[in-house]
Amino acid sequence: MTATASSAPTIDVHAHLLLPEVEETVAGRPGLAEARALDARRSGPAALTVNGPMVGARVPKLTDAAVRLAAMDAQGVDIQLVSPSPSHYHYWAEPQLAATVCRLANEGTAAHCAKAPDRLHGLGLIPLQHPDLAVELLDHALEQGLRGVEISSHAPGRELSDPAYEPLWSRAEETGALLFLHPFGCTLDERLDQWYLSNTVGQPTENAVALSHLIFSGVLDHHPGLKVIAAHGGGYLPTHIGRSDHAWRARPDTHGCAREPSSYLRQLYYDSLVHDPYVLRELVRTAGADRVLLGSDFPFDMGTDDPLAALRAADLTNHDFHSLRGANAAALLNLV
Repeated sequence: MTATASSAPTIDVHAHLLLPEVEETVAGRPGLAEARALDARRSGPAALTVNGPMVGARVPKLTDAAVRLAAMDAQGVDIQLVSPSPSHYHYWAEPQLAATVCRLANEGTAAHCAKAPDRLHGLGLIPLQHPDLAVELLDHALEQGLRGVEISSHAPGRELSDPAYEPLWSRAEETGALLFLHPFGCTLDERLDQWYLSNTVGQPTENAVALSHLIFSGVLDHHPGLKVIAAHGGGYLPTHIGRSDHAWRARPDTHGCAREPSSYLRQLYYDSLVHDPYVLRELVRTAGADRVLLGSDFPFDMGTDDPLAALRAADLTNHDFHSLRGANAAALLNLV
């Protein structure tokens, strides 16, 4: 175990923020009611009944920097990479409103992190539904001192393989901006509207689909320097990548990428939030111990209140444990 790894701060790269100013801006706008109705259909009534009180109880941790820092201290977390709640994406918004939403999110996240700049680093938002605005809003996020932006697994009518995103990938690679891939919603819709399947099955499915689009389309061939962090351990893809490799070997129509799909897993980063120590060990095996970062989904109920305990449960080597605990993220954030 290197001294650098063991002495690194503990860094949680998956932590969220609520921004009331964003919701105030979209309130009453055409399209919001339809978007909420779609989310309701996808989630189902039982989930919506639970979600409201769950989020309400967590508002202080999601909005008050002092409460956040106290919770971090209790968890043993030194630094958080804070991203807006995915509910703030509002990919239904027309261009002018979408730009306003992203600017407010970027400025609000920066202001929150500025209350503890040695402990809080931030990610902003871009309007993924309007690729022609994406570079401008990525630059705006970086101008606020943020480390990059958070994006969903797709936008209405567009997958991440869409050539319209080429300028975004180029600019993100050029600037070194982080791209935190965090789905919101699942296009399987009412098939997942019971038992919270919209999240438990939908989120890892969306991660796997989005990463597959980046891999199979050749985006990662053309932009090997992209810094993509996949939430939820990359979903189902890392543990089922063998099927993708087999397809690439067996079928010529899968050859949008230059190499076997599994080889691209080590170009990506992943948080550790997989809720199973054996899955975490497999993620480390397939992606590499230098590509997995501590993540908690703070402070939501589908996260973990004790991210370090979840990491210890995987029974990693000392070096790998400290790499995941903070050394990998410290290097990615240029804190070392």
